[in-house]
Amino acid sequence: MRYAQGGGLTAERREFRERLRLGASDRFARGETNMVIAKDLRVSVRSVQRWRRAWREGGTRALASVGPASLPRLGGAQFAQLEAELAKGPVAHGWDDQRWTLSRIKTVIGRRFHKGYTIQGVAKMLRRNGWSCQVPARRAVERDEDAVATWVKETWPQVEAPRRRSTPGSSLRTRPECR
Repeated sequence: MRYAQGGGLTAERREFRERLRLGASDRFARGETNMVIAKDLRVSVRSVQRWRRAWREGGTRALASVGPASLPRLGGAQFAQLEAELAKGPVAHGWDDQRWTLSRIKTVIGRRFHKGYTIQGVAKMLRRNGWSCQVPARRAVERDEDAVATWVKETWPQVEAPRRRSTPGSSLRTRPECR
């Protein structure tokens, strides 16, 4: 399951889910059905089935949380260093223009921290830390904004035909035949 900002469960939410599973283990020992447990805990029956199978194979210990799926490769201090590097701009890192791309950021991470990321991993890490995708507007150098605004205000309304409003009985299908 995916979560907002590309992150996983918080520590509090992980503990809450672990308490649910451990509470279910007591009910497994009492012989309660999966359906009753799922309804009381407000989880899916399929989840309770998975928990019961794990409980049968490994006991209560098998239902304990194993911690986060993976720890971020760059810690908080390292991400702050990365932000400082990005603030210097791409030219400072050897590129010709002022555009940061995911592959360029990946290269900076590899050079600076000696850690490997995929392009998708870089995108997730940036989103998780509040960064967003910024696509530069590509506009012709010759573009005259005043002329465009004038055209939109004056010429376009004349080009666009006024729309007829539909009233009951105005359709050809609903008009009585004239003979």
